[in-house]
Amino acid sequence: MRAEKEKVLFEDDWNPIRLPPDLPPVLLVVVDAEEEFDWSGPFTRDRHSVRSMAAQGPMHRIFEKYGIRPTYVVDYPVASQPDGLEPLRDLLKDDACLIGTQLHPWVNPPFDEEICERNSFPGNLSPDLERAKLSVLTRAIEDGLGLTPRIYKAGRYGLGPRTFRTLTELGYQIDISAVPGADLRTHHGPDFRRVAPQPYWIGPAGRLLELPLTRGYVGLLSDSGPRLEGALESPLAQACRLPGVLSRLGLIDRIILTPEGVPPAQHMALVRAMIRRGQRIFMLSYHSPSMVPGNTPYVRTKQDLRTFMDRVEAFCDRFFGELGGTTSDPLAVREMLRTQAGLARDEQPARARGVRPPARQCSSSG
Repeated sequence: MRAEKEKVLFEDDWNPIRLPPDLPPVLLVVVDAEEEFDWSGPFTRDRHSVRSMAAQGPMHRIFEKYGIRPTYVVDYPVASQPDGLEPLRDLLKDDACLIGTQLHPWVNPPFDEEICERNSFPGNLSPDLERAKLSVLTRAIEDGLGLTPRIYKAGRYGLGPRTFRTLTELGYQIDISAVPGADLRTHHGPDFRRVAPQPYWIGPAGRLLELPLTRGYVGLLSDSGPRLEGALESPLAQACRLPGVLSRLGLIDRIILTPEGVPPAQHMALVRAMIRRGQRIFMLSYHSPSMVPGNTPYVRTKQDLRTFMDRVEAFCDRFFGELGGTTSDPLAVREMLRTQAGLARDEQPARARGVRPPARQCSSSG
């Protein structure tokens, strides 16, 4: 994907990867491992608790049921505190997860920038400062967990014009920051309207892999989703609650594959629509603080937490049962795509696992 020069956000070439039509649906799970903070409050560098990292166990019982090994993308407060590191060490002992990085600039040293909304997107920082912050975070994970992360997610999806170059120079192999169709410019963020929900090689095949968030459109106007994105995000449309009106009318609905505020029926509607369009790789994602009631807008009560976890289990039942899906992780998907491109197997500093069926085949559920 190459945008016109005056509109280019990312300097690199985005080369879409065509997936085999007989590839079964593949599910990846990504958890944003981060501190607890006030989602409605201002950005702050005050010390943040990461005690919710100890509460991830109940969700792992669901993951074990389906053979899922999630990827935790870890930010600096988690990587620099025992409350964040110890639960991850326990999971790594059991080979129960992969580790990546997530850069939240406002809580990640060095602190050389003003705290503001624009600077909350790491790609808006100077390239040198973005690199310095990611280097500090990478070293913190190496020191705390004894491994070198190869998977990156920009906090607030904040890719910038030099992010991919920095990732390559620091040895990263996969980015999972892109939000297909989204236009975040009203918040000083990136414009992803040209990004489709499919994997891309950034530059030469086999170098840096982009695995976008699973986000798409359903409804009669779904094919026009990226073109309508700017209008739907306008202040007037938001004031008139136009996105909700269009959703209720069955015209267009924007859905992210997450248990945070999205029920399984919408998950399946999105995945089925994307499969019809040729997509095969899907990413279920959520935030680690959601596992403790009161930390995020999505889980306020114990009942909300039960609903949250039920959504994950119900979706997995249908994905692996009705759709005959498989489970994998980003590193294994990269190796699969390198093999498809005729490239030699890459040496991995972290343990990877191939695409495989879930631990048990599930019967169909309504």
